[in-house]
Amino acid sequence: MPNDKLQETVPVDLLYQALETEKGGVQIYSTALRCVISKDLKKEWNKYLEQTKTHVQVVTDILRELGLDPNAETPGRKVVRYIGTSLVKAMELALRCADPQAAQIVAAECIVLAETKDHLNWELIGELVKSADATLLKTAHDQVEDEEDEHLYHTTGWTRELWIRALGMPAVLPPPEEVKKVETAIEAAKAKKSRASKAKAKKAGAR
Repeated sequence: MPNDKLQETVPVDLLYQALETEKGGVQIYSTALRCVISKDLKKEWNKYLEQTKTHVQVVTDILRELGLDPNAETPGRKVVRYIGTSLVKAMELALRCADPQAAQIVAAECIVLAETKDHLNWELIGELVKSADATLLKTAHDQVEDEEDEHLYHTTGWTRELWIRALGMPAVLPPPEEVKKVETAIEAAKAKKSRASKAKAKKAGAR
């Protein structure tokens, strides 16, 4: 896609939303790490935090290559920032008011919400890449997409299993999504389906 096409209003707003989502992600992961109890999950989120910092730079570089100001505001960017700030505040509230296990679940839920938007951004950027010549975006998309898949699908698995454990049922931790290193929706669905037999085995072993 030629640069003049990328500089149309909607693609530009998407790129600014993507940048703000990544910047908000840095704050969200930083706050979530104050809530985390599980050593395995802490290791995972520390890795995702560092990757998200890199993603901030990736999108910043795209904007600069297009001759756009990374600090410019768009309506969509403001909304994304508001949502990100709200997720940080939700975790801070959980830290003050909830027990540690509950705060950890809140943090995981907040990450899933943030990563759902992040995942969508990069999916849409991928569609821009397919639609025409967009070498600049393709390079960034190829670098980031698999990491975003991991962030969303793995944390979704963690959130589900932490909730299941809180409900007093056998949880599979670390979740199958992480063990199987899933990177697609199909792989995530298969991993989720496989948890039933693992949970049943854990329940039988606990008798």
